[in-house]
Amino acid sequence: MRSSANGVVMRFADHATFSASIAERIILFLCSRRRLHTDAFLAAILLAVLGSPSALAEPYFAVRQGMKCAACHVNPSGGGMRNAYGNIWAQTMLPAKRVEVPGLEMWTGAINQYLGVGGNLRAGGTYVDVPNEDAQSEFDVEEMRVYGAVTIIPERLMLYVDERIAPGGSVNLEAYARVSTADQRWYVKAGQMFLPYGWRLEDDGAFIRQATGIGFATPDKGIEVGLETASWSTQLAVTNGSAGGSETDEGKQLSIRTEHIQSIWRLGASFNFNDADAGERQMQGVFAGLRTGPVSWLAEADYITDESFPERRKLWAGLLEANWMYKQGHNLKLTAEVFDPDDDIDEDEQNRFSAIWEYVPMQFLQLRAGVRIYDGIPQNDFQNRRVYFVSANGFF
Repeated sequence: MRSSANGVVMRFADHATFSASIAERIILFLCSRRRLHTDAFLAAILLAVLGSPSALAEPYFAVRQGMKCAACHVNPSGGGMRNAYGNIWAQTMLPAKRVEVPGLEMWTGAINQYLGVGGNLRAGGTYVDVPNEDAQSEFDVEEMRVYGAVTIIPERLMLYVDERIAPGGSVNLEAYARVSTADQRWYVKAGQMFLPYGWRLEDDGAFIRQATGIGFATPDKGIEVGLETASWSTQLAVTNGSAGGSETDEGKQLSIRTEHIQSIWRLGASFNFNDADAGERQMQGVFAGLRTGPVSWLAEADYITDESFPERRKLWAGLLEANWMYKQGHNLKLTAEVFDPDDDIDEDEQNRFSAIWEYVPMQFLQLRAGVRIYDGIPQNDFQNRRVYFVSANGFF
């Protein structure tokens, strides 16, 4: 690669719409620590950009940095495997302190320019207090996932797999082939994949994920077409509509997600229609992000009409989340959520409030502790429970 370091950084920033200043900080950090020639290191990054994973994925990172999901993730709509830039950013900019090992090369996840591997393990403990019932506590392995990516033609053709291997037996979450145009603006992928809809939160228990039924536990088989420009990210998917199970009818599911991104704010909309014999289901929603100083905000609202019930049901869910990085490596997350399971019934709404401390003491490790307070109808004790939890997430 003969171009200057600054030229490559600016081309990288134009392609993925992340901040050139952040990219330059990472490159200068690595060059100063490892005495690598800048152009040679950037060449390695460009070769590995589709093949290095990590698992610490939160939309507020993108809002905080003014980036698109595609800046750090293989999947343009976010979640799962990180590309090389995202992996290096997580190691250099996220932890409270980076642990230096003399002579050890920076981990990118790339075995070579064609093959990348990685994974994550999340485990923790919970204490659940349900009114009028005995409290319960439990330690458990939430999940262990492994990733693999084969970049057959750099920046053009890739095979990707996401496999959950614990707890229980192995379950495939994603397995697809993706073809991209030479300018990286358009792509098509086919196989099993997560659906493009709203914010891709790590918490599948969030009301907006429970109500829509779209999360990390419900991939689907089909095709997806995407468009990535400097300030727009758009995906359209046509899938079976069976949440990864066998197809049982001729109907298909249509999912659309589009997002406009600026440096301190973003606004998006989602639409989903599932034509199933059991009953049609239509969802539409809006989501937004905003950075105000050290606080990054997320919001989403979804309205759903579902004809799979004996009587057509209208329901909606909403989320407001604030993330305050009050110190390097420390994040305080506060959320307020609402869920109305039937718009025609009064006073059946449910609320959930969360306060979570996230701490990244070193690269590849995140610790979390928090409480979730549920506020539902008084007659249902379970809807008024409190959940206290701690967890550790190791990722590479």
